This record gives sequence, structure tokens and C-alpha cells, in this order.
Amino acid sequence: MKQKKKSDVAVLLDYAGSHKGLTFLGLALSAVSMLLSMAPYICIWLVARDLIAVAPDWTRAQDIAQYGWLAFAFAVAGIVLYFAGLMCTHLAAFRTAANIRKRGVAHVMKAPLGFFDSNASGLIRGRLDAAAADTETLLAHNLADIVGTITLFVSMLVLMFVFDWRMGAACLLAAVISMIAMFSMMGGKNAKLMAEYQAAQDRMTKAGTEYVRGIPVVKIFQQTVYSFKAFQEAIEDYSSKAEHYQGDVCRVPQSINLTFTEGAFVFLVPAALFLAPGALAGGDFAGFIANFAFYAVFSAIISTALAKIMFAASGMMLASTALRRIDQVMCAPELKVPEHPQSPGSSRVEFEDVSFTYDGAQTSALSHVSFTAEPGQTVALVGPSGGGKTTAASLIPRFWDATSGVVKVGGVDVRQIDPHVLMDQIAFVFQNSRLFKASILENVRAARPNATREQVLSALKAAQCEDILEKLPQGMDTLIGSEGTYLSGGEQQRIALARAILKDAPIVVLDEATAFADPENEALIQKAFTELTRGRTVIMIAHRLSTVVGADKILVLEEGRIVEQGSHQELTAAGGLYARMWADYNKAVQWKITSEQ
Repeated sequence: MKQKKKSDVAVLLDYAGSHKGLTFLGLALSAVSMLLSMAPYICIWLVARDLIAVAPDWTRAQDIAQYGWLAFAFAVAGIVLYFAGLMCTHLAAFRTAANIRKRGVAHVMKAPLGFFDSNASGLIRGRLDAAAADTETLLAHNLADIVGTITLFVSMLVLMFVFDWRMGAACLLAAVISMIAMFSMMGGKNAKLMAEYQAAQDRMTKAGTEYVRGIPVVKIFQQTVYSFKAFQEAIEDYSSKAEHYQGDVCRVPQSINLTFTEGAFVFLVPAALFLAPGALAGGDFAGFIANFAFYAVFSAIISTALAKIMFAASGMMLASTALRRIDQVMCAPELKVPEHPQSPGSSRVEFEDVSFTYDGAQTSALSHVSFTAEPGQTVALVGPSGGGKTTAASLIPRFWDATSGVVKVGGVDVRQIDPHVLMDQIAFVFQNSRLFKASILENVRAARPNATREQVLSALKAAQCEDILEKLPQGMDTLIGSEGTYLSGGEQQRIALARAILKDAPIVVLDEATAFADPENEALIQKAFTELTRGRTVIMIAHRLSTVVGADKILVLEEGRIVEQGSHQELTAAGGLYARMWADYNKAVQWKITSEQ
């Protein structure tokens, strides 16, 4: 039996958890408040009826003051209940938005780290944060307005057909035309336009984040925003979709909607003129005038009610789009956890006929790669850019899982090791290490939260960070990224090395760890490497071939395959790709600018 798909509102209420009941209570209070808000209009009609009945001797109308106080009491009660209902829906909406953010973050925490290479942090944040905000508007305001407006309309239908159905039908004609105009804006194929508009907004958010990060490059080369083509195209795409929806799609229907909702009284006047002769002939002209007054008062409610419907329908459409954006985050692949995890027996790393292809790629990033890194060995991965070096290293900690073949740590398939246990076995140092906006102590302690200050200090010294601590006002308690306290790229790399040293993992992955360091920092980083790699299995990715001369084994990767392997001396003597790369490297190192006299 096919399972019935949940509505968007039902899905959102699932996120509310224990606060779901507050939403229903708020909706009930909103419905009651709408009924109470109609009572003052009825009181106004009663006043008009009594005055017309005794005209022109107005003093005979005895109950006018009583009706006035009743109108005031109903109005106050309606306002109080409406605000009480909004308090309930707001509490539920805030909890729902918070739960969406929490569940979204909790889910992406389970995704493989490679997922974040193809999904920028700005895009994920934009999807979760903006989507949660859109759903908050729906649950806090729009749902209460929808329920209240439905209640208002049902009660209006009853009342309008109680006194004179012909004048009631005339008043409702404006509402029918207005609702048709609103549906033409928001229903059918135009609902897809809103989804495209939201997708364009996502693309602009992502491109904007990337552009801000690239501003230093843009300024250095004296370029403008137009030099960042992706950002320019994203802005233009968003602008064209917004102009198309608001201008081409909404202009005429919205004009019709506003004209008929604000002019509902216009339909009542011709109906009254048509019915007046019959009322005069029947001798009940006073009752006819009282009824006309009633419908004249109620026609003013129509525009308010329809405006609420329009905004509520817009909120429903936004929430539907927001749910799709949330689903994009919730559909992120989860790193599979083995049911019966095994523990690695050593720090041995093995690749057995490993191949890997990125999603959507036409060619394999790795093809039938096999090698072994024994405990205590340093294995270097070198080769032309795009050869698969970083991809191979990323398969060890399961940033991605191999498409075919097996990656083993300590004789166990990495897919059969608990992810937390696997990550405890590996320390990373990337070419562009990032520090948290926190103290040096907290940044280093992130590798081992229960480490003492003495252990952190020892790791900082081993990473050659003493000169950094000496120049900082509060030593390792100095907050990075505030009050003008910033570190250079090489200094940040040494702090990252201290973090890796403190982790004390048996396997170390170095991905171009000296790529952006100046000569002074590079020398200090190389000293830190000695401490970090002592007695550990090291997988080193490098373009500076001078850093891999002492490696126990060098693997040369080209187009995803291992084309050579051996020691530095063996590979240079072989005269293959590595020998040519070594010759080119030495030529580049010896190059210098000379002046001719």
C-alpha cells in the first residue's frame, strides 16, 4: 500500500517536537479571536438598526450605550486572545526553527568530509538559516492568520446570507475575483517560478561567499566585480528572476486583487439600488436600510481578510520551498557506520587495487592503485597536478569511500572501523590550515580536549612556536582574530602542527604543509615535522621535491595511476617522470634575475 505523503505543515510540525501542542492551541485561540473580532461589527449594526427604527427621535434608542460597551469588551477580548495565540505559535515556531538548524547541523556532521568540498559552507549555512527563518514566519504568523481567516470567512458567509443573500452575494463577488487573481499569481506553474527564484538566491549566496574570500586577489590585480564571472552571473540571474516574477507575473493580478478588495463596497451599491424599490413597496424600508448598513460595515472586512490570505499563501509557498532546501541538506550522504566495528591492529596503511570516481565525473580520479606504507615509514605522493595525490590521501580517513578496491589501516578495511576510532588514528596537516576564533590554547587543545596546559605548551614548543608565544600579549591564552591579533600563514601552519603533535596519532597525513610558508617559517616547519613524524606512519603529499628526498618510498602518480615508485636515488637513476620532475625542480630553484651591464 502506497504511503500517503505528509503535507509541508505536517513535516514542519514534526520538527516542533513537544511544542507541537502549542501550535494547535495558538491556532484555536486565533480562530476564537477572529469570531470575537466580528462581534463589534454586529454591535455597530445593532446600534444602526435601533437608531433607524426610532428615527428621528434618537433618544428612544435605549440600548446604544450597552452595545458600545459590548463592542469594546469583544474587541479587547479578541486582541488578548489573538496575542495569546501568537505567543503560543511563536514559541512553537522558535523551537521548530531551532530544531531545523540543530538537526541540519547534526546531519551534516555525519557526512563525509569530502561532502564539504562540493558544498560550500556559505551555501549550507544559507540553506539552513534562511529556510529556518522562512518556516518560522509561516508557523508564527501565517498559520494563525490562515485559520483565523478561514474562521472569519465561514462566519461571514453565514452572516451575509442570514439577512439578505442578494447583498451578501454582491459583497462576496469581490472576494471571488480577488482570490482568482491571487491564485493566478501563486498557483499552478507560478509556484515553480518561486522555487527557481529561491534556487537563484542560493546560487547568489554561494557565489557571494566565494567572491568575498577572493577580494584580496581582485584588489591586487585591480579588477572589479565583473572579473568574478560566477558572482556577476549569479546576481544577474537572481535579478532577472525577481524582476520577471514581480513584474511580468504579479503586476496585473495584484492590481486586480487590490482594486476589487479595496472596492468591495462598489458591488454593494448597485445591488442596494436594485433592491430599494422592492423594499419601499414592501413597507420595510427601515429594515432594508439596516441591512444595507450591516453589509456596508462588513464589506470593509473583506479587504483585510483577503490581504491576510494573500500573505498567508505566500508564506505557505515560501515554506514549501524552504522545506525543499532543508531536504537538500538532510539528503547529504551519511558516513556509514559498521554494525560490528573492528579495531586496527597497527598503523600500517594499505591500498589494494583502489579506484575512485567523483560524483558526476566522467573519468576516474584514481585507477587500480596499490601500495603499502609500513608502520614508521614515510611514503611520499608526488606527480603532476590532478594526478590523484590528494584523492588517495583523502580515502585513508574516509573523506570519501573507494569506488572499488579496499583501503586498510592496521589490516582492517577502513569501512569496518568506527569513524571516531579511525579519526583518532590519523592526524592531518593541510596546506591551508584554519584556526578557530579562539585562544591558541583552545585551538591546539581541539585535537585532545582533555589535554593539560603543560601538554599543550609542550606541543607548541615541539612545533617551533615559542617565538609566536613570546610576541603575543597573553601567550597561549591570546585570542586569535580579535583586537588586531592575527598570525601569518606560516605561523598558523605551525599552530596546526602543534595541534597534530598533541593528537599523538600513529598515522600522519601531510598535504602540501609547507606550500604557503616563507623560507623562515618553512625551516621551522621542517623542524616540527621531525617531531611530528618520529615513529609514525606518514603519508606526505608534496610539490617541493626537496621535502621528499628522505622519504622511505616515493609514489609518482599521473592521471590517477602509479607510474613509478621507489626511493629518491632509484627514481632519479631510472630516468622516468620523477627524474624529469627533479631536473625541472632544480632548474627552478637555481633560477634568478640578472641584470646586463
